[in-house]
Amino acid sequence: MFLSREEERILERGDGYSKCMEILVALGEIFGAEKLIPIKHAHVSGISYQNIGEEGLEWLKGLKVKFSVKTTLNPAGMDLEKWREMGLCEGFVGRQREVLKVFKDMGAELTLTCTPYYVYRPRVGDHLAWAESSAVVYANSVLGAMTNRESGISALASAVVGKTPYYGLHVKENRAPNVLIEVKCDCDVALLGRYVGEVVDGIPIFRFKRRLRESELKALGASLASTGNVAMFHVVDQTPEWKDFDIPRERIVVDGLRDLDLECEPDLIALGCPHLSREEVLNLYEVVKNYDGRVKREFWVFTSRKVYDETIDVIRFLEGKGIKVFRDTCMVVSPATEKFECVMTNSGKALTYLPKLRRVKAVYGDLSRCVSIAFK
Repeated sequence: MFLSREEERILERGDGYSKCMEILVALGEIFGAEKLIPIKHAHVSGISYQNIGEEGLEWLKGLKVKFSVKTTLNPAGMDLEKWREMGLCEGFVGRQREVLKVFKDMGAELTLTCTPYYVYRPRVGDHLAWAESSAVVYANSVLGAMTNRESGISALASAVVGKTPYYGLHVKENRAPNVLIEVKCDCDVALLGRYVGEVVDGIPIFRFKRRLRESELKALGASLASTGNVAMFHVVDQTPEWKDFDIPRERIVVDGLRDLDLECEPDLIALGCPHLSREEVLNLYEVVKNYDGRVKREFWVFTSRKVYDETIDVIRFLEGKGIKVFRDTCMVVSPATEKFECVMTNSGKALTYLPKLRRVKAVYGDLSRCVSIAFK
């Protein structure tokens, strides 16, 4: 891989900057990248103390680096203010705050959201280094920005150096679809994404009977990325790059999906994986306002601080119904979820990751069903 003189000097410094450059060079050589290219924005995942642990924290402290581009962070393991409501211990909270201090000292914005595109919206063609699977697939597919599916470490390295290896989805021809998904039914897109992610290897292009809402595109992508290694999709007549490529000959027709059975009795209803948008918070309000009284089961909602502030009046109404609205974290990355036995969610992503990461049973319900179950 070709390196400029400046890049070679960074590699030879023998400090934290060199370590970051070593990571990028190794990654580039593995995937056959010809060079490094500048990025506009980095998004770092895996920042929960439970993910990083003591060894990871010490490694971060030892880097002694500063980020050179705009850098945002994925959710942490707790709501920075409401952690007691989540039932977390002070020991975990202290170590999580230490992790965040290290990132802040490096120059990161403590956005603590898996939806950085609601905070900073990249433009078509912008090169990024984003970790967080649901954000990656959204950036590539819905926004037309360009990023590979980075790990937390490689995204951090790119944030320091300001560059990423030129391979994969940074190369235009690699963004072409290889299979057409003909959707003949009015399917739940979260379940559709789970199914397609399991059977497709590559980049699908969907043809729907109607135009999808932004929240549906987000849910579709998050599910695709969680069950498969899908980092991009196209939608005919909708996503920004669908016209740039030929429609593939390989075709899968979906004319119905099996409903998922309620295999356990939920003791937690959890929404917001990925974090709820303003539109989704308002949709939740429209459903909840039809019910009298307060919820009868634990009901957690997760969103970003930006959306929380924008919808504060609605959130106060939801809280008055007994619904807890958290920021900075989510049900997948926080150990708080582990005290429950069965979680109901409308997220295909959470349905995949909750059993793996939090070791709890998970069942699916669309928004209406989740709210209905919460008030029973």
